[in-house]
Amino acid sequence: MTAMARSRPFTQLDVFTDTPFFGNPLAVVLDGSGLSDEEMQRFARWTHLSETTFVLPATEAGADYQVRIFTPGGELGFAGHPTLGTCHAWLAAGNAPKNRNLVVQQCKVGLVRIRRNAGEANSLAFEAPPLRRSSPSPTVLAKVAAALGLKAHQVIAAQMLDNGTTWLGLLLEDADTVLALSPDHRVLKDIGLKIGVAGLPTATLDEAPALIGRSNREARAFAGGAGRSGKQHALPPACTADLEVRAFAAATGIDEDPVTGSLNASLAQWLIADDRMPLSYVAAQGQCLGRDGRVRIERDESGQVWVGGASVICIDGHATL
Repeated sequence: MTAMARSRPFTQLDVFTDTPFFGNPLAVVLDGSGLSDEEMQRFARWTHLSETTFVLPATEAGADYQVRIFTPGGELGFAGHPTLGTCHAWLAAGNAPKNRNLVVQQCKVGLVRIRRNAGEANSLAFEAPPLRRSSPSPTVLAKVAAALGLKAHQVIAAQMLDNGTTWLGLLLEDADTVLALSPDHRVLKDIGLKIGVAGLPTATLDEAPALIGRSNREARAFAGGAGRSGKQHALPPACTADLEVRAFAAATGIDEDPVTGSLNASLAQWLIADDRMPLSYVAAQGQCLGRDGRVRIERDESGQVWVGGASVICIDGHATL
């Protein structure tokens, strides 16, 4: 503790689930006033969750509150599950937005709008920030593929995705390939990139083979690497997901993130724009970590992508920092 340490309201939630302990946990310090960057970072390392947030008064016109988002390894300009979880905690603490139908969050990438999902308890959706995307370096792609144990034909498409946090996004041949990955996290950490992988369930492939029958120049730029693991993975019998997603973030101190809003946002912006996914769908994430996250994606009539899901409070109290 520092000399200025005091008791602050604290909440820990599980995001992208309506069942505790099946989503992605988030620590929220509801009063981060007076804390230095170093103190915020130290607390985020201590929680050792994929993200910890600190709520501060808004400094931009139109914002309801300001949030700073930290991983164990550093601060993020934006992240999805911290956006939804922080908003849930802020509302649950008795706060009210200026606009009763919309919450406006201030973060490093600017203002992010958050809406309540009608008819779904404790379900919110954020407006995905603008996406910048580009083709990855063939050299980098080859290194990442080798670290993931992939062959060239198993990667359908690849893009660098940046919506305030940067991911190398890979669309793989199917969901089974995604679930069978056993990455070398040490190598991924040395590469220094966060890697997001996605694949369609087999039933979806059978129904729409043309959707994923494409390949691109970047995905063909490498060769070699280990073959698919012999371990068999099956989707849950009642799985209603349209896309299976995994997120590897050793570069930020977390080998695999359970359920990732920023990645699902950028994947949706990319895959919908390239006609690889429909205008609305449900992504599943976390199965390999014993989680069962669900991320709801919708692109509205204006072309804006919304990323949503339920969240639930697991711990409510105070933290001394």
